[in-house]
Amino acid sequence: MSDRESEPGGVAVVGLGRFGGQLAGSLIRLGHEVLAIDRNADLVQRWSDQLDRVVQADATDEDALRQVGISDFRRVVVAIGASVEASVLTVLAMVELGVSQVWARATSDKHAKILAAVGAHHVIFPEAETGERVAHLIVTRMLDFIEFGDDFAIAKVRVPEALAGKSLSQVRPTDQYGIRILGAKLPGEPFEYASDSTVLRPEGVLVVEGGLDQLQRFAELT
Repeated sequence: MSDRESEPGGVAVVGLGRFGGQLAGSLIRLGHEVLAIDRNADLVQRWSDQLDRVVQADATDEDALRQVGISDFRRVVVAIGASVEASVLTVLAMVELGVSQVWARATSDKHAKILAAVGAHHVIFPEAETGERVAHLIVTRMLDFIEFGDDFAIAKVRVPEALAGKSLSQVRPTDQYGIRILGAKLPGEPFEYASDSTVLRPEGVLVVEGGLDQLQRFAELT
């Protein structure tokens, strides 16, 4: 997955179908402001009591997006699945308005290629990724993660700058951060299981395990 920053502020979600609604709800539970947009009045009404701001608007219309304040959001998720045309035009509108992180839902490989071609920064396939998982990836610095329930997960993170050049015996990640480093991967080199002598290289990627909150805090060090 692409490198990205964990940024303060809210997230705009366009499209309140099953995936978009689940994603918006997960972002709310993670403590983030959400602006939800859909052109369907029934969906807007259904979600109006559960989300911070829900507006009815045509997200393919740049003027309409300006009116709802989309420029206040650095992260936008285009969760439209029913219409490829509306999905692509919405992504294009977001790019034209200068949104710095556009996540877009794809329903096929061909759809994904078109979304990337018009400027989507991250393309997701809801059939393989739940709304809750995507919410975590949007608002944290984890590159990837798998949650196993009971607040336990394995994640992929970049080596934190403050820890670069140190060995695991110096870092003591379990004592200091409540997580365990399983291994490290350098570009162009095979995966290496971690030992006390493992040195954390600045360009490396780590595979770590622990509670989800602890993993997120460790990822924020990067």
